[in-house]
Amino acid sequence: MSTTMANISAAQVKELREKTGAPMMDCKNALTEAKGDSEQAIILLRKKGVSVAAKKATRATSEGSVGHYIHAGGKIGVLVEVNCESDFVARTEDFKELVHDISMHIAASDPKFVRKEDVTPEDYAREKDIYLAKAIASGKPANIAEKMVAGMMEKFYEEVCLLEQPFIKDQTMSISQLIAAKIGKLGENIAVRRFARFKVGDVNATIAFVSTKPDTSDEGGEASAPVAK
Repeated sequence: MSTTMANISAAQVKELREKTGAPMMDCKNALTEAKGDSEQAIILLRKKGVSVAAKKATRATSEGSVGHYIHAGGKIGVLVEVNCESDFVARTEDFKELVHDISMHIAASDPKFVRKEDVTPEDYAREKDIYLAKAIASGKPANIAEKMVAGMMEKFYEEVCLLEQPFIKDQTMSISQLIAAKIGKLGENIAVRRFARFKVGDVNATIAFVSTKPDTSDEGGEASAPVAK
């Protein structure tokens, strides 16, 4: 028997809403499309969030807030600026929760850049050379080594770029997907502008900004500020 909205229980919808934060009707629609499969419904909701986020990506984000998180008994501290389109959204609990989650994630995961495009050409070239040398040293032909490096660089982005990192509270989604879900729910473009991470005893604080110049090469964008390593 096919799954219809009538077959989806309120408990299923409530559980999915608690997991994703998506509106009730969106949860019900996703469960119906997924034939009651909760995990598939989550994937559908994330795809919808990404789609909505892509449509709103060019809209200006001149409002927002600066969030902070202090961890490990005051040994690690984070400041992060997250922007949205209106002061109304900036004051919602959903937006505040997002800013807090991103701050906490930065404290735990120590990203070095906001986006892929912010990785400096120097950092990109250095990592690529290291990976290429390792691949060739393992005996791989040059053409195979190059393909291996492409995959390794994606892993590098996942390690050092905030938006590419798996969210510490839910490893099945990235920070960019977390933001996309909030965009889908709140109906406004949301973007991380910059962050700073400080650790007691570490003289090299991480300070990362979104690039102000468009990426003009295939080897990463230009960062608008140096990032400590």
